[in-house]
Amino acid sequence: MKTTLMILIVAGIALAAGFLWHQQNRPAVAVETASPGLHFQFPDADGRLQAVSQWRGKILVINFWATWCPPCLKEIPEFIQWQQAYRAKNLQFVGIAIEDRDAVSVYLQGIAINYPILIAGDEGSVLAHQLGNIINAVPFTVIVDQQGRIVHRQPGELTKEQFLQVIEPLMAVNN
Repeated sequence: MKTTLMILIVAGIALAAGFLWHQQNRPAVAVETASPGLHFQFPDADGRLQAVSQWRGKILVINFWATWCPPCLKEIPEFIQWQQAYRAKNLQFVGIAIEDRDAVSVYLQGIAINYPILIAGDEGSVLAHQLGNIINAVPFTVIVDQQGRIVHRQPGELTKEQFLQVIEPLMAVNN
């Protein structure tokens, strides 16, 4: 009994120490969530650096995803449809992959995505956390208004109903 208790205590201390070490040694990603907007950049699948500032003034749907995440892959065909349907209404999807370029490149060979995919690796997880993903859920989606303010955070899948409920009032501002 004493041995088991001692093992649990040591394991708990080791777990806490590992967590603290990980938190202190994560790469920093500069993010500003107040106006004039978000500031980050990551390379796309071709290795070209893409800054989020190029979409300033648009409604942004920023989706953090990974190829190993079934709910993420389930959302992508819907996002492709929504990007097509709402592109003319000043809406832009941006996918941020939280894994390495090779896995994403292989996935992209099998699907025609009509919105930018950025490759962020672990820094994408850091950014998602800074944007409100406190439970480290994947997928995680953030919707940003035309002024660069976060208006919705969605851990887990984003349904069409949730999407429309958030973006319709934002699009009404454009009219």
